[in-house]
Amino acid sequence: MEETETIAEAQRLIAGGGDFINKLLYEYAPKILVALIVLWVGLKLIKVMEKALGKVMDKRNADPSLSSFIISLSRIALKVILVIAVLGMVGIETTSFIAVLGAAGLAVGMALQGTLQNFAGGVMVLLFKPYRVGDYISSSGVEGTVTNIQIFNTIIRTVDAKEIIVPNTDLATKTLINYSRSEQRRVDISVGIAYGASVDTARQALLDMAKAYAPVLNTPEPAVVVTELADSAVNLQLRVWVKNADYWTAYFHLNQAVYEKLNEIGIEIPFNQMDVHVINN
Repeated sequence: MEETETIAEAQRLIAGGGDFINKLLYEYAPKILVALIVLWVGLKLIKVMEKALGKVMDKRNADPSLSSFIISLSRIALKVILVIAVLGMVGIETTSFIAVLGAAGLAVGMALQGTLQNFAGGVMVLLFKPYRVGDYISSSGVEGTVTNIQIFNTIIRTVDAKEIIVPNTDLATKTLINYSRSEQRRVDISVGIAYGASVDTARQALLDMAKAYAPVLNTPEPAVVVTELADSAVNLQLRVWVKNADYWTAYFHLNQAVYEKLNEIGIEIPFNQMDVHVINN
C-alpha cells in the first residue's frame, strides 16, 4: 500500500514537472526570446543615437565638456528605459520596480544634496559658459587659470602653480570675474611722490616711459591721474592698456620702470612719515 502511494506521488511530481517545463517552453520561452531580441536591438539603436547626437553637437560647435556630458546622460537614461521595457515584456511587474527605483533615487538625492548642487552647477556652467578652459577668473577668494571643467568641480591653476578644486555650485551662483573675456586689459601702477614735487613733470615722464614700452597700446591712450592726497605723499596712478596675454609681463615691468624713472628725474618716492612738533611751555 505504501509502495503504491509512493509511486503515485512520484508520478504526480513528474507530471507537475512536465507541466512546468511545458509552461516554461511554450509560455515564457517566446517572451524571453523576444525580450532578448528587443534588448539587443535597443542597445544597437542607443549606440546609433549616441553617434547621431555627437554629430549634431559637433555641427553646432558645442563645448566638448557639454557634448560629452549630454551624450553620457542620454545613454544612461535610454538604457534604464530599455531595461524597464524588457522586464515588462518578460512579465515582471515593473510598477513596483519603478516605485522602488524612485524611492531609492529620492533617498540618494537627499544624502547627496551637496553633490547634486555641484552637478546642477556644472550643468549651468556648461550651458551658459561664464568661463571656458584657459580663462583667467576670480571668485570667492580664488584666482587663476581654468585648466579643466568637470561635472562637479572646476580645476583652477594659480600663478604660482597651485591647483585648486572649486565646487561648481560656488562658481555658478556667486560673483565671478572673468579677466579673459576682453582682448585688452588695463594695467594700473600706483606710486606716491613727495609733496612739493611737480605732478606735471612726473606725469610727463611716466607717460613717455609707458609709450616707449612696446606692449602698451596707443588706443586707449595711457594716462596718469592723481588718485589721493595721502598723509605722506601725492598718490599717482599710471593707467595703460595692453593685450590680455601681456598683462602680467607689463605689470611687473612697469612697476620697476616707474620706480627707476622717478629716481632718474629726481622725484622722491616718500615713505610713510609723521611730523611731530613738541611745544615746550
